Order: sequence, then structure tokens, then C-alpha cells
Amino acid sequence: MQTGEDIQGLRKIIDFTRLISIFILAIHFYLCCYQAFRHWNWTADITDRIVGNIAKTGLFTNMLRPKLAALLFLVISLVGVKGRKDEKMEKKTIAAYLITGLLIYFISVLCFYLRAAIDLIAIAYMALTGIGYLLILTGGTYLSRLIKNSLNNDVFNTEQETFPQEERLLENEYSFNLPGKYKLKGEERNSWVNLVNPHRSLLLIGSAGAGKTYFVIRPMIDQAIRKGSSLFIYDFKFDDLTRIAYNKLLQYQDNYKVKPKFYVINFEDANRSHRCNPLEPAGMTDITDATEASRTIMLGLNRDWAKKQGDFFVESAINFLTAIIWYLRKYRDGKYCTLPHVLELMQVDYDSLFSVLQEEEEIKMLINPFVSALLRKAAPQLEGQIGSTKIAMARLSSPQLYYVLSGNDFTLDINDPKSPKIVCLGNNPLKIQSFGPVASLFATRALKVCNQKNKLKSVFIFDEYPTLAVDTIPAISTGRSNLMSVVLGIQSVEQLKDNYGAEKAAVITSIGGNLICGQQTGDAAKKLSETFGKIMQERESKSINASDISITKSKQLEYAIPASRIASLSSGEFVGFMADNPNQRIPQKIFHCELQNDSEAIAKETAAYKDLPRIREVSAEDIQENYLKIKADIRNLIADELPEVDEAEADDEDEGNEERATAVAM
Repeated sequence: MQTGEDIQGLRKIIDFTRLISIFILAIHFYLCCYQAFRHWNWTADITDRIVGNIAKTGLFTNMLRPKLAALLFLVISLVGVKGRKDEKMEKKTIAAYLITGLLIYFISVLCFYLRAAIDLIAIAYMALTGIGYLLILTGGTYLSRLIKNSLNNDVFNTEQETFPQEERLLENEYSFNLPGKYKLKGEERNSWVNLVNPHRSLLLIGSAGAGKTYFVIRPMIDQAIRKGSSLFIYDFKFDDLTRIAYNKLLQYQDNYKVKPKFYVINFEDANRSHRCNPLEPAGMTDITDATEASRTIMLGLNRDWAKKQGDFFVESAINFLTAIIWYLRKYRDGKYCTLPHVLELMQVDYDSLFSVLQEEEEIKMLINPFVSALLRKAAPQLEGQIGSTKIAMARLSSPQLYYVLSGNDFTLDINDPKSPKIVCLGNNPLKIQSFGPVASLFATRALKVCNQKNKLKSVFIFDEYPTLAVDTIPAISTGRSNLMSVVLGIQSVEQLKDNYGAEKAAVITSIGGNLICGQQTGDAAKKLSETFGKIMQERESKSINASDISITKSKQLEYAIPASRIASLSSGEFVGFMADNPNQRIPQKIFHCELQNDSEAIAKETAAYKDLPRIREVSAEDIQENYLKIKADIRNLIADELPEVDEAEADDEDEGNEERATAVAM
């Protein structure tokens, strides 16, 4: 119907069809109201003969047939009508016209049951039927003006942003498998987040309340212990994760070839904490271990130093602490190599301290700048180099900490085949400034000690990782071959940047092979959206002209998970990607699903959990006695070593005098 002639022909057909409808209705009026027409002298013999012949067709044998025929031809005429489109036209208005018109059109037959004059009955019947006919005609005409909005009613484009996801359960002896549900074109389907290669590490991101612990960390602890892995857990809100691990071990302890031992580090309650020395001499085989430990402690005490590494005063503080740690490691085969002894040795006056430290050949290079400043009596410089270290370390001087850190209930080699362990390291959000550096030291040493060949598979779970000052990059990079799986839980990428610096944070967030992300906003959401890539999506557009509307459909690449979608994720709803194995390929690595947990079963299980055991009975006197003993150990060390230093200096002086005398004699 593109040419003018076709449009004119269509109009003539429509008009002719409507005339047929009116003609049928007129014949109907003439037959059913014949007495009234005769009374008005509107009849004629020729008209009666013509109408009589038409009536013989059987169309007018009752009241209903002609009205239905007239209505049918009216509807046919309305089908071809193209009215001027009106955006203000509402369906309710059209429905009111049509329903009212139909009711009046058919109910008008009740007029013949009235007790009134024939003229009045005929006029009432024809008027009501005509009004009904006109209302139907008006409603049908308005219907052609209605804009049929056949566009997708998906306001937020939810259906178009769905895509196929992995629905198979792929398991192996190391995997973590999380059940979920996702939507594909409006249909809800079951899916699995299969972390078949957790050795490539997992970055778990989600704002507070996103469900990281409940939907991800909790089932991972369950599966790790069920599959016989050794485990290191940083429990930031102690004892939430520790209770889970303890009770899961009781449930699955028979799954291990060698039954693992359960250890807890709790800095607040010595009765419910094991004692462990993170500077255990056997684990420190080289001075670089001391350097790593001192760097961890200092960066944990001064979080902004992470962005100033290489600065003179920062490196001076680290070197000073390294020298003390390594001296104690070498002194009598590490008899006093504990963090409490390090803290006490730092408090010794400079003359005695450096006289003793100089006896260790390996640290002379480290302490040489301090000794030079002391000999030149450059007190301001010396205090600048050492004072910042002593002030920061003073926060760790606590009898409670001294007690926990000076014992040897266990070592940090959790993946030792002969003695596997599950270690839970507790912290307190209210005391993060005091406990954070020590917790960082434990985590750093554990990662270093466990990253060795011929060990058991191990899982390291760090809840609220940015509260630690731990360099996990070496463990992630090289720990794969040693069956180490590292899980880093953070609230946002910005939090990671604030604590580790932008460059370090970029490396941490990009080095992992697995990602699970809950609600995120800002640049982090935008970057993640770009990481997930694009998928082919359908697009529709609508244009309206005077007589018609046109809808255009197309396909184009759009972000599979846009930033706005990541910013509006509900609790328990996660996006991310999975790393696969050569023998377990995952074609659909990207996922956007709602992870599933049986809340009622978990609640019943949690209610039946056993409390953590009491390790030992420790009184305040025991803690204070240990505190005083450590101080006495350092006093005795200085007292024992200073005479030897004086004798060595005297011998050196005598040798020098003899050499000078010999030279004069010659």
C-alpha cells in the first residue's frame, strides 16, 4: 500500500463495507418497526416488495442476526482504518466506548417490551441502537489512533544482559564449588561457580553486608576441611570463622590421613590461645627472613609507610629492627629470638646496644649508619632514625602479647605432612592498631614457611585482608606449584589502594585467576565491567509519524555486566570469573548469579556448634611473671656480653699498640 491509487482504493472498500453495515441496519429497522413507518406514511409498495425479497434470504428472521451482521461489517471496515496516532490516547477510554456501545446496541431490544405507543417504541429502539452503533464506531476509530507499544517492557534491560553460565558441577580434590541460580531470558536456571583451580588464588570483593562470609567463605572452609586440606584462617572478627573451622574439623577429622591439630591465636584471652613464636629460629635461615619480618612489622605499625618504601627514615627503621632480630637469631642459636625480646632489646641505651650488636658480623653493615651518628654525637639524626621505630614498637609492649608470642606450642608450617594443622589467627576490629602488625607477622611467616615443595595442600583465607600488611604476591605467584590456595577478602578496591598504594593494589587485584565480586560502586565497578567484556544484545527503537509507528530491531555488543548492575547487586548476588584446568575446561567462565545456601540447615548447624576449648589456665601472675622474665633475659644478655665486648676492644687496642711499637723500632 505504497502508492496513492492503492490508498484511494482501500478507502473506497472501507466506505463500501461501512455502507453495507448501515444498509443492513436500515433494513432491520424497516422490518422490525414496520408498523411505525406505516403510521408515518413512510412505506411504499415497491419498497415493501424489495425489502420482502431481501428478507427471504433468512438474514432478518430474528432480531439478533441482522444486528450481528451489521456489527461484523462495521468491524471489517474499522480494520482498515489508519487514524492519526495520538500518544495521549488511553486504552481505558477506548474500552469504555466499545463496552458501552455494545451494551446499548444489544440491550435496545428491550424497548419492545415497553407498554407505550408504537411510535415511541420505534423511536426509542432506533435511537438506542444508533447510539450504540456510533459509540462502537467511535471506539473503533480511536483504537486505530492507539500506539501499539510492542517494545520490550524490560525497563532496566535485565533480560538482555543475561547470558549462558556454567550449569555443570565440576569437582576435583582441590576445588571449591558454590551452587547458584541465574536468569537466562526470563527463565531461572541452576548454575555452579566451580573454582576448579584455586591455586591461582581467589579475590573476593564485596561491600559490608554483601554476603562474602556467609555465601563464600563459610562453604569454602567446609569444603577445604572436608577434602583434607591444611588451613590458615585470618579471623578478623574473632571468633566467627574460628568456631566454624573448629566444628567442621570435629565433623570431618576422619577425612585426613594424619589427623590435623587445631590451633588458635587469640591476643585478648591467654586462656583460650595457644602460644606461638612467629620469629621461631628454625624458620629463619637467612638474614633476608629477618628483613622480611621487620618490614612486615613496621609497615603494619605505620600503614602509610607502604607508599614511602625507599624513603631514608623508613628504610632506617627497617634496617634497625632487622639488625636486632638477626642478632637475637644468632645469639646462642636463637635462645631469645622472639618478638618480645626484640622489643626489650630495642629499649637498651644506645652505647650498650650498639656495642653488643657490633659483635655480630652479618649486621655490621646495617648498623654502621647508626654507629657513625652515635660516634659523631649526632643525636638528632640518631633519634630520627631510631625514634620512629621505638615509638611505633612501643604499642606492642603488652604483658598479654608477650605471653602469647614467647611460647612454642606449635610452628607455622601448617602443611607439614607429618603434622598438618588448622590455624586460626584472631583479631579485634577495636584493637587493630595493636594486633594488626603482629597478625601480619604471623601471616607473612606462615606464607613463607609453607611455600615449599613436597608439602600438603593448604588453603589461606584472609578475611578483611586490607587490615593486614602482608605481601601475598610471592605466595600467589609461586605457591601454585606447592598446592597453596590463597583467598583474599576485601570490601573495596579503594580500601586496598588506601592501605597498600595504587601500584601494589593494582598488582594484587590483577594477579589472581579467580574473582568473586559482590556490590561495588565507582571506578571499581566500571573497571570490573570492562573486565567481564561484552555480549551481543538486541536493541529496539520506535519512531512515530502522523499515521503510523515504526519499530527497528538491531543487535550490537554491549557490556555483559554493566557498572550499574554491579553497583546494585543484592546480598548473596555475585559476579565474577573462574579459572579452569587443562583437563577441566570451563567455556562459560563469566558468571552473574545468586549463590544458594540452606539458611535453615545452617541455623540449626550453628546452634549445635561446640564452644572453643579452653587451652590452659593462665593467671594474671603467670602473665606478669613471663613479662618480667623477658625483661630480665635482656638485662642478663647485656650484662654477659658487655664485658666480652670490653675485653675484645682492649685486645684490639693492645694489638694496635704492639704494631705501632714494632713500626717505630724498625
